[in-house]
Amino acid sequence: MPLTEPHDDHSSAEEPVVGAHEAGESPSAPPEPEPTLPEAVRQRIVALTAAVLPGLAADEVPVPLRRVAKFAPNRRARLGAPAIAAQLTADPLFRQRVTARVLADAGDLGAAVVEGTAPAAADPVEVAALAYLARPRGWRELIEASGAAVRAEADSAVVAELVREAEQRATRAEHDRAVARVEAEKLRDELARVREELGQLREEARQLARTLRETQARERKATEMLATERGRAARAAADADAELRRARARLAEAEAAAGVARVSAKEARSVDEAKLWLLLETIGQAAVGLRRELALDPVEKLPADFVADAFADQSAATPAGAAARARDTDDPARLDQLLALPKAHLVVDGYNVTKRGFGEMSLEQQRKRLISGLGGIAAQTGDEVTVVFDGAERIHGLPPTPRGVRVLFSRKGETADELIRRLVRAEPAGRPVVVVSSDREVADGVRRHGAYPLGADSLLRRLARS
Repeated sequence: MPLTEPHDDHSSAEEPVVGAHEAGESPSAPPEPEPTLPEAVRQRIVALTAAVLPGLAADEVPVPLRRVAKFAPNRRARLGAPAIAAQLTADPLFRQRVTARVLADAGDLGAAVVEGTAPAAADPVEVAALAYLARPRGWRELIEASGAAVRAEADSAVVAELVREAEQRATRAEHDRAVARVEAEKLRDELARVREELGQLREEARQLARTLRETQARERKATEMLATERGRAARAAADADAELRRARARLAEAEAAAGVARVSAKEARSVDEAKLWLLLETIGQAAVGLRRELALDPVEKLPADFVADAFADQSAATPAGAAARARDTDDPARLDQLLALPKAHLVVDGYNVTKRGFGEMSLEQQRKRLISGLGGIAAQTGDEVTVVFDGAERIHGLPPTPRGVRVLFSRKGETADELIRRLVRAEPAGRPVVVVSSDREVADGVRRHGAYPLGADSLLRRLARS
């Protein structure tokens, strides 16, 4: 705020103002108005006054400033600035007391200001503050000069800031130009690439157009050929119809001849059946006489029992009649037919069947389920049933074996496949032996010895139906 000096009627009773007589002011002349101080000068005057305020005697401090004098130094100038400025303007005596202490602290600079001069190297703000307090001759000019210097510095700072902003804008503009040049280069490269792709697309379009024309030409040619072939097909269909009619006429003649042949064959079959009955009757009577002559008693052990008891090695030679009972079939429906043959022997590859049918169970549960199912088949058909499992030693804890079912475990060093082949080789030629296993090697091995190999699915379906 500007510091103003009001007219004081009792100035004659106060101490003389420093330099007042040097300014040439007459006591009767009206006081000049306080100059307008730059903000920096005003703040410096308040700071100088606040600094010397605690050093004044209590009766020398105006009443409004006595509370301010007790503030801390950093709060005194900040909070007491309005009161200090008002007292400096309204109380010349207080200003003189402050000036005396300030000039004493200022030293040579204060003496120079009192003489009305300002050193060139001195701070213009400091000079203006001292001039305002001391008020020597020409103090207003010193304040004006200081204000001009402060404004010049402010203008210089503004100009410097403007120059800095201009340089920054120039730098940004240069950077933007560089970025623009890079982008322009990229755009030129992209344009060249697009032009190249456009040329390729045009070439592809020309090739596609040429291909389309060729395709249309081939289509017209194919249409013409199709019309020609349709005519030929129509003629061929007419010829085929005529040939079909002729064939139907020949078929009717053949059916009539076949009817006559069936009647003749039926009469001949009746004669052959009579002859066959007589032959079988003769063979049966001969077999009864031969059994009586040889005194053959009913057997207590079957061939598979000998293999199960001794695991004896048999000759590797295949009996002459073994191939006669072999059948190359894996049809599951054949199982019932084969089990219906007289004295059939069913041999089952145990784990091969259980792991295929109910492999999610434990091995013990698999064995129990398979042996129980085979007991039902043995009871229904009356056939001999043998199930073979892999195992170096006999497994304990098996359920009671059903009637008609034999359970075997292979020895150490021997697999279930080898034991199955031993069972097949032990059977006499002519006896139907059915081996159930999905193992190709097992099926091929027993087939060479005249057995009937069937897949595991045939037995699983048979067990599911039981």
